[in-house]
Amino acid sequence: MANDVVEKITELVTPIITAKGFSLWDVEFVKEGRDMFLRIFIDKPGGITMDDIVLATNEISEMLDVVDPDPIPQAYMLEISSPGAERPLKTPEDLEWAQGQYVHVSLYQKLDGVKDYEGDLVAVTDDALTLNYLDKTRKKSVEIPRDMIAKARLAIKF
Repeated sequence: MANDVVEKITELVTPIITAKGFSLWDVEFVKEGRDMFLRIFIDKPGGITMDDIVLATNEISEMLDVVDPDPIPQAYMLEISSPGAERPLKTPEDLEWAQGQYVHVSLYQKLDGVKDYEGDLVAVTDDALTLNYLDKTRKKSVEIPRDMIAKARLAIKF
């Protein structure tokens, strides 16, 4: 059911989001404790502002109140926000977008004795990602097969 809700909400909110000059980053419909949450993550070049979030929240909330049939017949809480500085990279398009940026990649199993990599995403293909990273003080490069990636996200370089 959650996947059906995500697909329907994505279809409903995309025109609203794009009309405002924003991009839809992700939609989640999740249960936390006894509550259900509909989370919509939006962005735009230069970053999203609080005014942008208020504008999107008002329009999306109004649309969800009147759409028939109701895509979410149960009670839920609507949250609209930026995907954040360490946003997840879930789709091939997300990874393409992140090329040239500093990322964290967690693997299902170790590759060359390492299960988590952080570095600059220098190449993205259908089959693999290439990262340049530091191993202590030495610069190294690793090609990570896509089927080994458990999670990927932007990272903050310190």
